[in-house]
Amino acid sequence: MPLSAVVLAAGQGKRMNSKRHKVVHPVCGKPMILYTMELLDKLSAGRTIAVIGHEADQVREVVGSRAEFVMQEEQLGTGHAVMQTEPLVGGEDGTALVLYADMPLLLESTVRRLLEIHHETGAAATVLSAVVDQPRGYGRIVRDAEGRLAAIVEEKDCNDEQRSIREINTGISCFDIRKLFAALKRVTNHNAQGEYYLTDVVGILREDGERVEVVTADDPAEAAGVNDRIGLSEAEAIMRRRINRQLMEAGVTLIDPEATYIEAGVKIGRDTVIWPGCILRGNTVIGEDCEIGPQADITDSVIGRGSKVIRSVLSDVKTEDNASIGPFAYLRPGTKLAEGVKVGDFVEIKNAFIGKGSKVPHLSYVGDAEVGEGVNIGCGVITANYDGVAKHRTTIGDHAFIGSNSNLIAPVSIGKGAYVVAGSTITSDVKDEDLAIARSKQVNKPGYARVLKARILAKNKKSDITERKG
Repeated sequence: MPLSAVVLAAGQGKRMNSKRHKVVHPVCGKPMILYTMELLDKLSAGRTIAVIGHEADQVREVVGSRAEFVMQEEQLGTGHAVMQTEPLVGGEDGTALVLYADMPLLLESTVRRLLEIHHETGAAATVLSAVVDQPRGYGRIVRDAEGRLAAIVEEKDCNDEQRSIREINTGISCFDIRKLFAALKRVTNHNAQGEYYLTDVVGILREDGERVEVVTADDPAEAAGVNDRIGLSEAEAIMRRRINRQLMEAGVTLIDPEATYIEAGVKIGRDTVIWPGCILRGNTVIGEDCEIGPQADITDSVIGRGSKVIRSVLSDVKTEDNASIGPFAYLRPGTKLAEGVKVGDFVEIKNAFIGKGSKVPHLSYVGDAEVGEGVNIGCGVITANYDGVAKHRTTIGDHAFIGSNSNLIAPVSIGKGAYVVAGSTITSDVKDEDLAIARSKQVNKPGYARVLKARILAKNKKSDITERKG
């Protein structure tokens, strides 16, 4: 049976109190509407239509080519929203699946079950319900004496008895397309909201003697729509637990899952250990047998197997196997570390390649550089890459030694096996195997320290006398 999907994303979302459309707010790093779009991809929906209205351009930008778009110029209710899709799908045979764009916790397995029961029973409509502890804000599922669906009543139209019902309408439903649009033409706005409810289609189909089914979600969390920042945080917490659980089931050790923040796109290999306080974002990929954290913040980076990252920040970084990073390192975009590289404490690297087995142990800045294999970069070394107008590169050959507190003024090249003496400021290229020393000659004056101290003391006393007289 051909499947067409209608995603409702036109509402203003006032309670979010944001300049951004509600459905583009991220849940675990992904705009919430994309959870719906990815679910539909898995269901192989033949056609996906997003109904948009407020901040339409934001929704278009996030969804891209995943859907066709129709505008709901006035938000006159869910029934009115679905009616806007009639020119695209109203004349087709098949099933229409209606979903909301602010329900990122909905599971593929649940929607598959909804569709299966819809098709197996030959129903004109099948509604997804959930039983919740706090039904406030949701339409109630009203059943007849035989337990079948009698009506869906929006909360503002409920009487006291109906308000006590804990089975709620999630808003997810599927319909026979032709029967859906025929019934929508008969929907009125004679209700407390003055809107055209999609749920009224259920009552119309029942009056026509059509079969209507209800499927209840196993997990009531799936019914949660994100309407405000509180709901956003609650959805984030549930999604984070799902992500962490999937990773642990796949062989990743999370020492404290509740203190570990991993976004939806992150991939982690088996037998990797993630310590508390870690934030793993974007398209990060971490290999097997790694040790990450505590308190590592890694974004859009690839970490080779057997590597360690401790209390460090990485963004758009690639490492080969057995790299060691931190604590307190800052690796910025364009950083690439070859196998076995060590980057120590308070080191910053940007747009640089560090060759196999090289070490940048502590208190250094390496920017816009090409560092060969087996290089040792001493404490306090910097590559001075910016002249105030343009960035310039530094090249360091294999097995070179850069002494502590040296400045390499780019553009400059240090040859293979070269030795730069500590405290040097290098402004010219150093050839292979050369030793470079670029610092002022030390001069010692025997006993002069006592003379200097006496002068300083006398000067300070004179200053004190002048201040008191003043």
